This record gives sequence, C-alpha cells and structure tokens, in this order.
Amino acid sequence: MKNIIFLAPPAAGKGTLSEMLVEKYGYGHISTGDLLREEIKNKTDVGKQAESLMKEGKFVSDDVIIELISNRITKSDCENGYILDGFPRTLNQALKYDELLDNLGKELGVVIYINIDKEMAMKRACSRITCPKCGRIYNKYSNEMKPKVDGMCDDCNVSLTQRADDSEETFIKRFDEYVNKTMPLYDYYKNKGVLKVIEAHESKYDTFDEAVKVVED
Repeated sequence: MKNIIFLAPPAAGKGTLSEMLVEKYGYGHISTGDLLREEIKNKTDVGKQAESLMKEGKFVSDDVIIELISNRITKSDCENGYILDGFPRTLNQALKYDELLDNLGKELGVVIYINIDKEMAMKRACSRITCPKCGRIYNKYSNEMKPKVDGMCDDCNVSLTQRADDSEETFIKRFDEYVNKTMPLYDYYKNKGVLKVIEAHESKYDTFDEAVKVVED
C-alpha cells in the first residue's frame, strides 16, 4: 500500500477519512500531536523537553518531531503503509522527512490534498462536536455524522463538546492561515509528482471513494 500524507484545510474531513482508510486497509495512523502527548505521558526525555517548550508557548523543534516520526514509522503496524496526520507542516519538515526516508529506504508514497470550499468548511466546523474522552468527531447537522443520542458519544456515553475556536470569525482566520502556509508544501509535492487532489463532498463516502482510487491507482 502507498504511504499517505494528508494536506487538508480545517474541517475538510481528514480525521474521518483517515479512520475509514485505517479500517479498510489496516494503515498505521500517525498523529504528531498524539506522539508528543504519549512522550509527555511516559515522561521520556523527549517528552520532558516537549512539555517544557509547550508550557513556554514555544514550538517543538523539527529534529525532535523527525525523531518521533522515525521511531513510529519503523513499528510493525506501519510495515504495510501508514498515514501521516499533521506532518509535515513546513517545507523544512518536508525536506527533513525526505532525508529520513532515504536513510530508512522507505517510499514517500502519495500526498493527498483535500480541496474544500471555505463556506462548506465553515458550516462543518461551526456544527462540529467532539467526544472529550475518545476524540471522535460528530456533526450536529450531518445525517451521516450525528450521534445516535443527541449530544452524547455513541462509544463513551459522555457529553459531547464544541471547540471554543469553532466560531465563524476564528474559523475563517484559521482556514486562510492554513491555506497560505500550506501552499509551499502543495507546490513542493506537486513538483515532485506525488500530489493528488480530491474533493471534500457532503457525503464522507463520496470523499472516501476518491481517496480509495488514489490509493489503489
């Protein structure tokens, strides 16, 4: 299977699509945020360093992130393919990741950009609710993504919450900032010939079908 890097604006459905691909193909799913939280939880040297930086409002260095990625993609569940979620975020990270792949003898795979209309993304974000326990995402106005019981997680049976930054004004800033920052990555991977663009549809299954075509091409 092809390794996947997702580039996607906020509310494009990257998390949901990743879950569906993991379920279908058995991909390893790698979130840099999850990796950092795990290191902090386990009080490793990297975790202590990351926690200290984050408390000061500073970014964790690219070298630390690359080290975490290197450790993760060599685990058994990534042998047949993995999805990178939230990485790379910058052109420098992309270059360092290329070096890492060369050293490990691994293929880059495919970079999938999920294209979504800003209005659709805002509508999704402002009606998005999340389980504070398992992190599962629901949507109040989507028949496909509504919880079975209004306001409650299907799996954990706890009350769902809404992100404080999912207001229209805040979302528009986040969306525009993401698109502007991501364009160098978009162009970089396009020039490498590995970028594929799929559309974010109203139905997650239609988006999933497009992703499957890319993966199986």
